[in-house]
Amino acid sequence: MNNIISDVKKLELETLKNLKNSKANNTIRAYESDFKDFSLFCIKNSLISMPTEPKVLSIYLTHLSKTCKFSTLKRRIASIKVIHKMKGHYLDTKHPLVMENLLGIKRINGAHQKAKKPLLINNLKVIIKAINEIEKVKIKKIRDKSLLLLGFAGGFRRSELVNIEFNDLEFVEEGIKILIQRSKTDQLGEGSIKAIPYFKNVEYCPVTNLKNWIKIKNITSGKVFNISDKSVSLILKKYALLAGLDPRKYSGHSLRSGFATSAAESGAEERNIMAMTGHKTTQMVRRYIQEANLFKNNALNKLKL
Repeated sequence: MNNIISDVKKLELETLKNLKNSKANNTIRAYESDFKDFSLFCIKNSLISMPTEPKVLSIYLTHLSKTCKFSTLKRRIASIKVIHKMKGHYLDTKHPLVMENLLGIKRINGAHQKAKKPLLINNLKVIIKAINEIEKVKIKKIRDKSLLLLGFAGGFRRSELVNIEFNDLEFVEEGIKILIQRSKTDQLGEGSIKAIPYFKNVEYCPVTNLKNWIKIKNITSGKVFNISDKSVSLILKKYALLAGLDPRKYSGHSLRSGFATSAAESGAEERNIMAMTGHKTTQMVRRYIQEANLFKNNALNKLKL
């Protein structure tokens, strides 16, 4: 009997391990951080956080709605549900107490989220010019140009960009093939390849600039950039400020959204944009296309005033 109990406990531990490994480490940390906030709220208000019930979750959402964006509320729900699942508990996040409360919050506060601006081609060129003219440290100049141009051209997520390793690169006659070992939408690590061709203008060519960076650093293994994903945002903001742009309007994601929006403006097909960015659904890509076409397909263009 004791052996059976021991075996079951072992299986339970292995199951929990499998559940954790089904998500990337960064994702798990984000879930745990969100749940910690929920847990502290419950402790302060003498409520039970684990296992909790829809009524408690609904009260927590009302509390959050005073200071947080609607998108934050939805993320917290997802995090609390996942942590419950990992601990072997079921939480009905679709319960009317939760869904009706969310609907009411949405109607009162609205759900529109002001996103950071995409870094479009003209502003990318302004930033590269600022790096060339203002950055005095040669090695930083080469790294940062390579980082930003590659991040834009590949429509990379920050985590993908900073995790590129030397062995993931294959230089070919047309340009470069980059193996993305794992991404947000590829939790199983099946991998995907991004192909970036040479640009005619070498000043803005991500392949040429990446070669320069690898050569000057003599990189033969390991991560190509060896920086954190937060550093991508800080580097972009730094040069946006030096270029006379408002750094508050940009983030690391601006490279990715900038590529998608610029590609849409140039007439690239939805499926080709998705092939580069790695989006699995059309929802976000269509938002970029809609943004790109706000003036191009504007009905006012037909008016003769």
